[in-house]
Amino acid sequence: MLRQGSSDDIEDVSLFDADDEVSRRSKKSKIRHPVASFFHLFFRVSAIVVYLLCELLTSSFIACMVTIILLLSCDFWAVKNVTGRLMVGLRWWNQVDDDGRSHWKFESRKVSAQGHKTSSESESRIFWLGLITCPIIWVIFAFSALFSFKVKWLAVVMMGVVLQGANLYGYIRCKVGSRKNLTSMATSYLGKQFLRQLPAALGTTGHCSTSRLSFNYSLSQVS
Repeated sequence: MLRQGSSDDIEDVSLFDADDEVSRRSKKSKIRHPVASFFHLFFRVSAIVVYLLCELLTSSFIACMVTIILLLSCDFWAVKNVTGRLMVGLRWWNQVDDDGRSHWKFESRKVSAQGHKTSSESESRIFWLGLITCPIIWVIFAFSALFSFKVKWLAVVMMGVVLQGANLYGYIRCKVGSRKNLTSMATSYLGKQFLRQLPAALGTTGHCSTSRLSFNYSLSQVS
């Protein structure tokens, strides 16, 4: 009877652990901030749709330009001040000190004491997918307007590239770290590539030097 009771206790613990694991997975996949996730994509996607369909909807260039710039401005403010902080725990901002000097701050939310992430994986995917994809689309629009000689649209497109590219750069700095960290990562990467190529280069050099020595030795024997 004692053995049966001990085995029952062990089974209960394993079931509780399984329930905890399932609950953790559901929390990771759950969208905790649906409103922020919606507006993270709404303004930037709307600006792209208006740019593509503006000539079909209206013939007024001024109305289209103002609408696109307003959507891009709302997207820049929302992504910079709201969605980045709520969805992925990142924030970048500017601070002016007493001497009038401007300082850029790139911050990331600290991991909780239990070691769990405060943001869900679904929100993180939505955030980074929208943050990276839309600036690439505006860059394509820029080349298209340049090669098709649409000079009047080039200023609007460059506004989209600058505003959304600024958010992309700021959040990459928040995610990766400061400029020193970026430099150290690039240096370490180049160092690894150099060390990988070094044995092959030494082997080639050693082979060439050995062939030269054998060639010189054969010449001395002939003479």
